[in-house]
Amino acid sequence: THCVSGCVCPHDQVLDGKGGCIAPEDCPCIHNGNSYSPGESIRVGCNNCTCRNRKWQCSEEPCLETCSVYGDGHYTTFDGKRFDFEGDCEYVLVQNYCGQQAVNQGTFRVITENIPCGTTGTTCSKSIKVFLGLVLNDGHTDVIQRTPGGKVPFQIRSMGIYLVVDTTVGLILMWDRKTSLFIKLSPSFQGHVCGLCGNYDGNGNNDFTTRSQSVVGNVLEFANSWKVSSSCPNANRTQDPCTANPYRKAWAQKQCSIITSEVFAKCHSQVEPNEYYQACVDDACACDTGGDCECFCTAVAAYAQACNELDICISWRTPSICREFQPTAF
Repeated sequence: THCVSGCVCPHDQVLDGKGGCIAPEDCPCIHNGNSYSPGESIRVGCNNCTCRNRKWQCSEEPCLETCSVYGDGHYTTFDGKRFDFEGDCEYVLVQNYCGQQAVNQGTFRVITENIPCGTTGTTCSKSIKVFLGLVLNDGHTDVIQRTPGGKVPFQIRSMGIYLVVDTTVGLILMWDRKTSLFIKLSPSFQGHVCGLCGNYDGNGNNDFTTRSQSVVGNVLEFANSWKVSSSCPNANRTQDPCTANPYRKAWAQKQCSIITSEVFAKCHSQVEPNEYYQACVDDACACDTGGDCECFCTAVAAYAQACNELDICISWRTPSICREFQPTAF
């Protein structure tokens, strides 16, 4: 109904923002700046939420948290701690046997093999080993070990640009067959894992826990402790890639500005874009031995995936900007 007397509603109604009056229970709910009518449902993380009487009523299923690794050594732990680390070795990303626990008490281990991807000392994750008997490498998967009786504790499927590994232990991996990896882990492992992905205890301040279970403040001390082989040299800080390759800086900034542009506007309030933008610029400057567009696309895709985790889907790829590639057969 229309409002009366200078847009004053009857006592049992409220303004609808469009010059009319409605009952309070007919008011919409808001999510990420969008309006939803009563009865409408949305997906938030792993839960369904329905608009009822101006409030969201959501299911309370425990959601898997995500650790991400992409590009030139950019990490975000399960507890949201972001850091950069460039080491040319194999490193433990996550495992569920830590400290004094015996190795045979664990059920999984995920290792990344980092290799140089530029002349400035930068490294990228190119090979992933999942100690459930699986290797992901250069767009292919190899089963290296089967459990007794021949039953494989994982399934492999393709989802868009990602190869997805669903395991039977509460671990899911999403890999773009290049340099991005997203590890999702069941809440049952909270506080019972360790590695570069942190300890998953809800507190990002203690994520820099070394292999010897010491909490440190230095990224290099923390990350170097998770080398698989002690024969690898400890990583040191590398030169700023845009300082080393100043001729690439302007191009990198222009390309990566898509992250802070209107294209991703509806995600900016939910996922802070500036850190992703700077990581993109660094990667675009660093990849000076070919594959520069791949490094740029990977960096933007990482921000898009972070938005997607919050159910904010951005259609950002175009025929001229990081068009979809056909997935490699596996």
